[in-house]
Amino acid sequence: MSNKQPQPVASERIALRARNVSFAWEDTPLHWVPGDPFATHTINVLHMLLPAGERWFVHVYKQVLPLIRDERLRADVVGFIGQEAMHSQAHDEVLPHLREQGLDPTPYTAQVDWFFEKLLGDRTLPPGKARRWWLLERVALIAAIEHYTAFLGDWVLNAKELDRRGADPTMLDLLRWHGAEEVEHRSVAFDLFLHLDGGYRRRVRTWATAFTAIVFLWQRGARFFMANDPTLTEGRARLRDFHLAGRRGTLPATGDMLRSIPRYLSRGYHPSQEGSTAQAVAYLAASPAALAASPAALAAENAGRGAA
Repeated sequence: MSNKQPQPVASERIALRARNVSFAWEDTPLHWVPGDPFATHTINVLHMLLPAGERWFVHVYKQVLPLIRDERLRADVVGFIGQEAMHSQAHDEVLPHLREQGLDPTPYTAQVDWFFEKLLGDRTLPPGKARRWWLLERVALIAAIEHYTAFLGDWVLNAKELDRRGADPTMLDLLRWHGAEEVEHRSVAFDLFLHLDGGYRRRVRTWATAFTAIVFLWQRGARFFMANDPTLTEGRARLRDFHLAGRRGTLPATGDMLRSIPRYLSRGYHPSQEGSTAQAVAYLAASPAALAASPAALAAENAGRGAA
């Protein structure tokens, strides 16, 4: 592996802010990728994983704020916290719509909540090295997870096959709004890890933990959705199905995901070297949900209600 130190791309950094969004789910069908329940439900796992995961990110980062000695990084972390809190809320709002369509995610979300709140939650440790070790371990885990959320964000921004197949525009907007902000803030978690620790052994160890957990939880979620879809008589989720969907372009390609591993493990890796901030910001400026929640749109809506 390279011995180079991580080199951020300065032009890819941007001041972060949380954006209000407004989604209406009543017209979104159960299989929002038409004729493809497997791709639909594999992506739907995000609605169950992300709210708990991003609440956990925010909880850990609020504990870390007093340890940050760089004001610019502190501002990035504060912006990151705001965006992640909004992501959690937006995905949470999809769950009642799934229940209305006959898919109650509660049994699975209870497992996810346990994973983040208990397994990765705060522990009763004595002050000093033990408590700091557990905090830094979780900071490194978040950096590894954010590598994959940014990967997924970049993928969905460029997943033209979903458009060609007539995927529901509201769901696509949620995924691309979220994905664009993941690309926008893709460097924050890694920069925080470098600031507080940056140890290469910890980076490798926590990547292995994060990758294993993501694969386990994701396949478990996809199987849960397929098995409980009221319209399917024999719903299954197999690794082969994921690989084939990646070849079709309705899910990330297996090869692309595997090639992302050595990039993260390279000593010279920095998240700013991947993805495009310009593309992310351009999408965020045009996102229908962000425009619908803009002050001008809300003022017009309120005025209309008053006139009625």
